[in-house]
Amino acid sequence: MVVVALVAKGLRPVISGSMRPALLDPLFAPVSTLSGVGPKNARLFDRLLGRPDGARVIDLLFHLPSSVIDRRARPKIREAVPGAVATLNVRVTEHRAPAPGRKGPLRVLAEDETGDVELVFFLANFEWVRKSLPIGARRWVSGRLELWDGHLQMVHPDRVMNDEEVARMAAVEPVYGLTDGLFLRTVQKATQGALAKLPKLPEWASGSSLTFAAALTDAHAPKDPAGVEPTSPARRRLAADELLAGQLALALLRGQMRSTAGRSLVAPGRRAEAVLSGLPYRLTGAQTRSVAEIRADLEAPERMVRLLQGDVGAGKTVVALLAIAHAVEAGGQAALMAPTEILARQHFAHMAPLGAGLRFELITGRDTTAQRRDKLARLAAGEIDVAVGTHALFQESVVFRDLALAVVDEQHRFGVHQRLALAGKGDAADLLVMTATPIPRSLALTHFGDMDVSLLDEKPPGRTPIDTRAVSLERLDEVVAAIARAVASGARAYWVCPLVEESEESDLAAAEERAAALRAVFGAGVGIVHGRMKGVEKDAAMERFQRGETSVLVATTVIEVGVDVPEATIMVIEHAERFGLAQLHQLRGRVGRGAGLSTCLMLYRPPLGAAGRARLEILRESEDGFRIAEEDLKLRGEGDVLGARQSGLPGYHLADIEAHQDLLEEARRQARAALERDPRLEAPEHQALRTLLWLFEREQAVRLLEAG
Repeated sequence: MVVVALVAKGLRPVISGSMRPALLDPLFAPVSTLSGVGPKNARLFDRLLGRPDGARVIDLLFHLPSSVIDRRARPKIREAVPGAVATLNVRVTEHRAPAPGRKGPLRVLAEDETGDVELVFFLANFEWVRKSLPIGARRWVSGRLELWDGHLQMVHPDRVMNDEEVARMAAVEPVYGLTDGLFLRTVQKATQGALAKLPKLPEWASGSSLTFAAALTDAHAPKDPAGVEPTSPARRRLAADELLAGQLALALLRGQMRSTAGRSLVAPGRRAEAVLSGLPYRLTGAQTRSVAEIRADLEAPERMVRLLQGDVGAGKTVVALLAIAHAVEAGGQAALMAPTEILARQHFAHMAPLGAGLRFELITGRDTTAQRRDKLARLAAGEIDVAVGTHALFQESVVFRDLALAVVDEQHRFGVHQRLALAGKGDAADLLVMTATPIPRSLALTHFGDMDVSLLDEKPPGRTPIDTRAVSLERLDEVVAAIARAVASGARAYWVCPLVEESEESDLAAAEERAAALRAVFGAGVGIVHGRMKGVEKDAAMERFQRGETSVLVATTVIEVGVDVPEATIMVIEHAERFGLAQLHQLRGRVGRGAGLSTCLMLYRPPLGAAGRARLEILRESEDGFRIAEEDLKLRGEGDVLGARQSGLPGYHLADIEAHQDLLEEARRQARAALERDPRLEAPEHQALRTLLWLFEREQAVRLLEAG
């Protein structure tokens, strides 16, 4: 079992027989068990809900409406407002088809006692319209009205109904995020089927006037547009439940890891001193403090679980290297896991020369079978001191002789389970996780609440400020000409293409279009890198840019984290208004890494709204990532701060940290209070909390409870 493997070596043995309560089985059934969801739609739901392994009923229930269509207005035709959605009761008077042999819409003329309206249908076959709207019949039609050539019309009404059907119609209709090929009515119908499967759950929030099931039902059937806002009673109840499950899980995990017998990694420090003597600079005060905190944790008998948090360029890598040197000198092995192959290779290239005799090896999914077999054999035999790689490191086939320290870079790209999977490959291995994204306290409590924190709040001396400017896209030609002059004098530039939508294909198309336009100016000096390229292709593109064979690198946000080319001094971010503040700050951090003066040009499409102006102004004023992160949380929400998605924290579906800050604090208080009174949640009043943990898939926390 994967879950057993996650904790097999780092935590106490789990009870393998622990199972989700049968009460919840209907919610974890495949979405294909819902009426009307056949194999084709099931695959579309898998894509929509981000479950390539198969979407479940619970995934659909947690896919809440993003907006509504308000169909409450039922005016007479004369009173109808163009541009608004209206539901009209009309009598059909005439069908006006296009002339024989000519293409065009079918226009259905309808009226009431106050006026008339045209219903317009662009279809290949009009038979359905003629049957649904026969001349002389009274029907209800609902849709958006508009004026065309001075006449009121409704193009493709959303609904054509009789009296019985209009009585059943939702006056406020939920609107959901969709994916290509999946229709709104299909999602609405499937969601109603999913709600019907909600079991009667035990109540874990005794003081609430709204049950979990009632809140979920209300969230999917809002009574008015305010019902989809995070401040609505239903959304707040659901967020409170999810945050409580998360805080319980973090508290249990933290308690278990702290109580797990660790190992004392004591070393004289000669390897660390050798690393320091090879550095061309002195550590900052913040680095020195963090190294001391980590060394104290390593030497203590308790297990280390520490977050190393620092702004772009604050020097996390050398702190991690010193920790690795200490662990290896104490007789163990170390592993460094990065979220992308580019970043893993970069860590390997930077650390190995400074390693003071440490035996480094790079392990990625690109290794050939023979290479992988050889590396894994040497790792198991203890002939490799430090393994650097991607998620390939926590696969079952990777075995360490004695893993003493696991380092996870850009922790928010990995889940709790993944970091434990790596740490679990050692005998209570110490765990150091790093992030270059400054995280506001509220998010740190939510996502990193099980860790101690070391903070790098200073930058190494010699880092020059980055000249940051906001430039209208109307001046694009001037920008290209300025870059051409800089490139002619030896400069190198990144050109980051816009986030078009939540679609890799669209972002890729934007990058390829921009690369083609720039090649018309720079010729073969333009490279491109994006997330759809194979690892070897991305590395080759980056290496050409690093060597100066290409002088302009067009990229999607694949370069956001970690990419280090000191010779690059220009960053162009196209359509900067589409990015979050923290993401803009991360992208800007790809330059200013060498001795040369660096420039960041944020290109925007005018006119800018108030929020867009505020966002770019903050970037121009400050390079303080912690201030920027706090402002980003206010302006955009937590998704951008962690670079994961536009809304919703990784691992959370229903909670909005900005809107539900008070609920987060209350959830932490409730979790602590419950576990202080009843550490294993065995009391009758706490049994429901176990159900809550299973419901929100914090099953590892339940297993920790049952392990005792």
